[in-house]
Amino acid sequence: MHVRPPTFEHHREPLGIGEPAPRLSWRTVTDTGDWHQAAHQVEITAVDGTVVTDTGRVESAESVLVPWPGPRLGSRERVGVRVRVWGETEHDPSPWSTTSYAETGLLEPTDWTARPITPDRDAPTEQPLPAALLRRDFTLTGPVASARLYITAYGVYTAEINGEHVGDQVMAPGWTSYQHRLRYQTFDVTPLLRTGANTIGALLGEGWYTGRLGFHGGRRNIYGEHRALLAQLEIAYADGTTHTVRTDDHWRTTTGPVLRSEIYDGEAYDARQERPGWSAPGHDVSDWTRVHELPAPRAELVAPTGPPVRRTQTVAPVEVITTLSGKTVLDFGQNLVGRLRIHVEGPAGHEVTLRHAEVLEHGELSIRPLRFAAATDTYVLRGEGVEVYEPHFTFHGFRYAEIDNWPGSLDPAAVEAVVLHTDMARTGWFECSDPLVNRLHENVVQGMRGNFLDVPTDCPQRDERMGWTGDIQVFAPTASFLHDCSGMLTSWLRDLSAEQLARPDGVPPLVVPDVLPAAFQDAGAQAVWADVAVLLPWTLYQRFGDLEVLRTQYPSMRAWGEATIRLTAEGDGLWRQDFQLGDWLDPQAPPDSPGEARTDGDLVANAYVIRSAEVLADVAELLDGTRQLDGTGLLDGKADAARLRAHAQAVRERFADRFVTPDGRLSSDTQTAYALAIAFSLLPTERQRRGAADRLAQIVRRASFRIATGFTGTPLICDALCAAGEPQLAYRMLLEKDCPSWLYPVTMGATTVWERWDSMLPDGTVNPGEMTSFNHYALGAVADWLHRTVAGLTAAGPGWRRLRIAPVPGGDLTWAKAAHDTPYGRAEAGWRIESVKGGKGDILVVEASIPPNTRAEVQLPDGSAPVEVGSGRHTFRRPYTAPPWPPTAIRYP
Repeated sequence: MHVRPPTFEHHREPLGIGEPAPRLSWRTVTDTGDWHQAAHQVEITAVDGTVVTDTGRVESAESVLVPWPGPRLGSRERVGVRVRVWGETEHDPSPWSTTSYAETGLLEPTDWTARPITPDRDAPTEQPLPAALLRRDFTLTGPVASARLYITAYGVYTAEINGEHVGDQVMAPGWTSYQHRLRYQTFDVTPLLRTGANTIGALLGEGWYTGRLGFHGGRRNIYGEHRALLAQLEIAYADGTTHTVRTDDHWRTTTGPVLRSEIYDGEAYDARQERPGWSAPGHDVSDWTRVHELPAPRAELVAPTGPPVRRTQTVAPVEVITTLSGKTVLDFGQNLVGRLRIHVEGPAGHEVTLRHAEVLEHGELSIRPLRFAAATDTYVLRGEGVEVYEPHFTFHGFRYAEIDNWPGSLDPAAVEAVVLHTDMARTGWFECSDPLVNRLHENVVQGMRGNFLDVPTDCPQRDERMGWTGDIQVFAPTASFLHDCSGMLTSWLRDLSAEQLARPDGVPPLVVPDVLPAAFQDAGAQAVWADVAVLLPWTLYQRFGDLEVLRTQYPSMRAWGEATIRLTAEGDGLWRQDFQLGDWLDPQAPPDSPGEARTDGDLVANAYVIRSAEVLADVAELLDGTRQLDGTGLLDGKADAARLRAHAQAVRERFADRFVTPDGRLSSDTQTAYALAIAFSLLPTERQRRGAADRLAQIVRRASFRIATGFTGTPLICDALCAAGEPQLAYRMLLEKDCPSWLYPVTMGATTVWERWDSMLPDGTVNPGEMTSFNHYALGAVADWLHRTVAGLTAAGPGWRRLRIAPVPGGDLTWAKAAHDTPYGRAEAGWRIESVKGGKGDILVVEASIPPNTRAEVQLPDGSAPVEVGSGRHTFRRPYTAPPWPPTAIRYP
């Protein structure tokens, strides 16, 4: 038995954290079956090794997000933590874990003495700007013991010290609601400094701050007209004295080879304008100018809660294509998000153009889906041997890259794709006997990676790339299984709260950060999208066991609950509104009208009112008696819960009166309507429940098992069919290959999930709609059903403290399995069908691996009573008779 090094909050790299009392988590690794922790001991040491806190033996089974047992940390404080544990049946403790170290950042506003500096005081504000070089020389008088760089920007930056890059982050500091929250980074730069002359420099780009954002041409300078850098380099000498280098008006600035670098349009780089040694001592700065200081930031300076964007992979091209028009196109075999890195040699002044797109159409690069995004990088050679170039402050969604004007013959090995995304740990896996389903699941994974680039975006390629709230609301259960996205989404939710609570109606915006024009708010609140305020924190709590995310988000959650009370009161007990996004992208919606769904938007909206109110009531009860963030005392959660349950019940009754007949038919006779009613338990009588189940099965058969749901119905349809007693119909829909279906894009060569069921038509042409993406994750929400039902692995309690193993074999699959790295360790579940020798039938073998300090309920598909098991590996064997396959469709005469 041993204990892995403890972790702090949700940090992968706890340097510069913003929590003065970080919660601790640890995992115990043991082969002892049914192992449970009985007690733990935590030791906290100061940087000099002095023991600050020794808890002694603490009787507790908790090992995830355990409250900080020591004194609150101050700014810049570094501590080490180690843990040991006792099992329930063990007299002696485990060995001590390896020590983990954490260090706080700048926790108080007064810790910041630097001021933002800008090179743009007189620059034009309505056109792209060249990336600015900024630098400051300084002298160190002795050996350095430690040095930390605290840095952020209005825009995006890379930092250098003495000619060396600082860190490996990309697109830092990322995209937050800059008017409310500005994230800063902390770097240990001790090895980069030396006694004597030193230089700190930064390359500053526009990014999301002043760069163009939004569709239909977008807008510039949404957050302000001036890019700026804010940096504070704090140095401790070996003799105990300190030295600080901060951004102020003594810094100098100029421009260099990055002529422009924009998120949508790409980068223009002229290597002839490079300034070798620009961030090192001794560089000639005679033509550099002074920067201008700006006032201190009004926004709160916050430390990261999750990992940064990084380069996570490089991909080589798999094919060189010569198009009918004679263009050279590289196929990277995978739709990805990132940019190219080229190794090129040629004469000075020669310009190479790199153009990106997700698909080919009629044999040529398909750029129409990009709309107003040029997605093009240009590189002008300096003419000095082999030159290596990778853009700086842009990213593209692409599988294909058109290479124009390459000097000489193009060797495909000279070009590679660099994959970018938030550097989340992978935590979930799924596999089954059907290769197409496996490809579908891989497409979901790849789509999530590409769209989790600092914020959970809707698409990575066109002139949009925004944090649409409805998309992440429906996809969050899948996302939180596949990757540890807790820290990233916690940060995004804080932006959502800030944006929402700044609005007088308390309605969450459609995108976060909110950069939509005011006209988009005139359409009114939108169900499914606004419900992210309640349902995403609830999902994170269920998956990561973090009650604090509920407490932090509760003002936002309650504000949306109050908004729905007001909206239903205005509509005589139901929320009635002229327009709802509703079941967005219903496959029968016309290409130019994606919101024209068959399911009544009011039905969708009121179903979600009920769902969110009931979840919010559960949250209020969990938080009862906890301190409120506004300092007004303890929360009366029971009173809130009672009011919310009454609200939900009133709307539930009106819903049944308005939308449901006595025999369970719904006013919208659609897959989505029945999926909502069944999955959200909106049918009050057994007659209605049976009638709705039968009608849903009938509709699915009449559709020849093709999908007929959009954003709202897709995450629910398979669960609804299973709840209706029709799991084989769910499998039949999953395995359908004709359009629209989940496997149709796979048969068309898709490597990510598409925005539309028919983003590409069967003849290889791109959907004629103006809004067509080949990398959207929302319709990939079915992967959650694959994990929970096909493989049978899910959490039965918050944070996976209890597991549920309940596979439902079906279709023509012969095996399926899933694995998830829970906060307690890896959990696995799977099944396979074995034939008995002699033709004596089949055996269903169900296997599960349960991590230490947890328990699981195992529900086998033979209808036997559930079995409770503890940690360890478990195998169950039962006779198995496969249900009839395939189900038959209802054919019209």
